Amino acid sequence: MKSLIKNYIGKILVAIQPNKASELLAKGMTIDMNLSIKNRLIRYTLLEKAKKNNDFYTLSKFHQNYWENRGEEYFSSKFNDNVLDNFFIPKCSFLLDLLQQQLQQQPGKYNTLIEIGTGDGKVLEYLSKRFPHLDKFVGIDLSSSQIEANIKVFKENNKLEFVSSDGFDWIMKYGQDNMIILTSRGVLEYFAESRLKTFFEHLNKFGKYIFIAIEPTGINHNFLINPNSEIYGSENSFSHNYKSLFEKSGFNIWHQSRIKYTHPECYINFIGAKN
Repeated sequence: MKSLIKNYIGKILVAIQPNKASELLAKGMTIDMNLSIKNRLIRYTLLEKAKKNNDFYTLSKFHQNYWENRGEEYFSSKFNDNVLDNFFIPKCSFLLDLLQQQLQQQPGKYNTLIEIGTGDGKVLEYLSKRFPHLDKFVGIDLSSSQIEANIKVFKENNKLEFVSSDGFDWIMKYGQDNMIILTSRGVLEYFAESRLKTFFEHLNKFGKYIFIAIEPTGINHNFLINPNSEIYGSENSFSHNYKSLFEKSGFNIWHQSRIKYTHPECYINFIGAKN
């Protein structure tokens, strides 16, 4: 009943204040961060409509708008919660050890690591210290203001390069053979399944890549019952069947595990793939 009332009021607000709704859509509303009650109701209605229609394209556009326009605001807020120290180092270090083993099997072959959705750049800087034998670390993010901030903060580390771009588009244009690609704690979840398929297939065609994906999936998403992607969670992002997507694109899985995560409730998946 509560959700019906919220949706009803939200529809009225969208109808009488279409400019407000358009403004919210353009700025981005993936995460309910400092929104007024009115904007929360509009957000709820717009997201529910896309979810009801299973409209992955519209939702992915909403997410793109958010990270382009509000990325820096997010990464400087409590929502970011010091991801490096509170999540990445304690939860993901084992996967970096496994990556090191993969690289030792092919010495000198890989020299560049790309992080899609680099955010505040702290994870990328940490990686440059963990893998000093790699020559170059490229951090890509949709937020141009966040990238500008990163360039200033990490100007002393000449191995780091920061780029404001759609990560997929940049790699399609500038990617080279024998690169490592990493996403951490939720990046691929904002891309529609069809775009992930296209991206992975292109990667497999034009080079050798190692891909590390640290991504959430819905706690109730049973891949045996539904192997396809689902819309899930308060952000209305996407729970993808990463193992299946990688394998169908020609990648081999060299690691797969997951942990239960409580903020929000989901699984965090650790996927290591290579072609």
